Amino acid sequence: MGRPRLIILIRHAQSEGNKNREIHQTIPDHRVKLTQEGWQQARDAGRRLRSMLRPDDTLQFYTSPYRRTRETTEGILETLTSDDPDPSPFKRDNMKVYEEPRLREQDFGNFQPCSAEMERMWQERADYGHFFYRIPNGESAADAYDRVSGFNESLWRQFGDDDFPSVCVLVTHGLMSRVFLMKWYHFSVEYFEDLRNVNHCEFLIMEKQKDSGKYDLKNKLRTWSELRRERAAIKAKEEDKELTDIGKEKEPNKLERQNSTPIVPRKWGGCPQGCNHGKNFKIRRDLAELRQHDENSAKNGFAHVVPEVNGTIASRRTPAKKVQGPNNSDDDSDDPRSRPAPHIDVTKAQEEVVSSPDGTPSFITIEDRLRNALKTPQKSTFLHTGRDFGGTYSGHASEEEFSENDARERLAARAARVKNGERINGRDPSATRHAHANRLGDAPNNSDQGSDGDNEAEDLDKAEKEDRSIRGSVY
Repeated sequence: MGRPRLIILIRHAQSEGNKNREIHQTIPDHRVKLTQEGWQQARDAGRRLRSMLRPDDTLQFYTSPYRRTRETTEGILETLTSDDPDPSPFKRDNMKVYEEPRLREQDFGNFQPCSAEMERMWQERADYGHFFYRIPNGESAADAYDRVSGFNESLWRQFGDDDFPSVCVLVTHGLMSRVFLMKWYHFSVEYFEDLRNVNHCEFLIMEKQKDSGKYDLKNKLRTWSELRRERAAIKAKEEDKELTDIGKEKEPNKLERQNSTPIVPRKWGGCPQGCNHGKNFKIRRDLAELRQHDENSAKNGFAHVVPEVNGTIASRRTPAKKVQGPNNSDDDSDDPRSRPAPHIDVTKAQEEVVSSPDGTPSFITIEDRLRNALKTPQKSTFLHTGRDFGGTYSGHASEEEFSENDARERLAARAARVKNGERINGRDPSATRHAHANRLGDAPNNSDQGSDGDNEAEDLDKAEKEDRSIRGSVY
């Protein structure tokens, strides 16, 4: 069928919390049950609903999970489906009943405090604003608006089903009924706060228009502003009657003067019992004076030119001392903005100072650079590549002035000294001949201990040739 022809909002019947508010101090809000009068109100609501419906209507209920709303739903269904006095066309088996947590009451913060504190809280809410005031440890009406918005979107999606019932009934609470209408009809916050509560088991009927498909609210909502005007009019009539009885004329604008009496607003914020937060808090007098100076300058609009030294608080701080004690949270001496900029001699920088690549003077003279260069030897190295880029001699570093020719000459001289039987580095050549290896770390071909000096010289010549053929080559 699509969208229902009727959407009916019903506030729960009278509960024990409506009769005695102190019960919320010991019983959780969601467990408060109906009174005997509340059960009778729920059954009467079922009879009224039965008289409003058509015999071919189908129903679907959404109820808050609180006990008082579930019991109200049971009372409505009891008389709606009863065959007394006449058989009912609505059977319980043909109805769908869903518990919807998003329709629950506004959260008032678990167990409520004493009555005096609750009364103070209601007065504070009235002064702050009924919609945005958040109950301590609870919700505001704005919080309830958020979850009702989500429920409305879910409900609208279900309207797209072809088999959706023709009548949708929402059994909820007074504030949630007004929040639902606020979301649906786009009420302003001011109008919502002006709305009075809904009576127990009162029906708020939204009927779909055949032409536009929109839902019109059939109820006239009661507001506090209208109630105040009604009471003022009744009071004016009573005063006129009293003046007429005693034969006096009413003073002009007397009622207006009475209503214009200023009302002293109550103070909720700050420290109503007296403030003692300044006992353990010390205000720095120098910063307070600087802040006051800046505020006065801002008020004057800087009509006159202010010297740069008095421009900001940071610029008026004293420069940091060279010797400082331990850091302190109240000490601003480590602020770099309070230190004067270093003086740069541009002339000296152009003549004697060497600059860095980005043009910043380094303040290191040429003499210092040359003196440092003499102390630090400038030696670069080159690598001898091994046979397999590894090996014993791979990666060996030599000094830059030790060239290839020098290496060959030194090796030839060494071979000559060995042939002549000279001592190498103070050692006997014969003592080290068996441990000799070529420059690549490979063992010589002839390592026989019984070889003479001629064979050793031949081995050295052969090793020299192999070294010459490998040195400088790249594989």
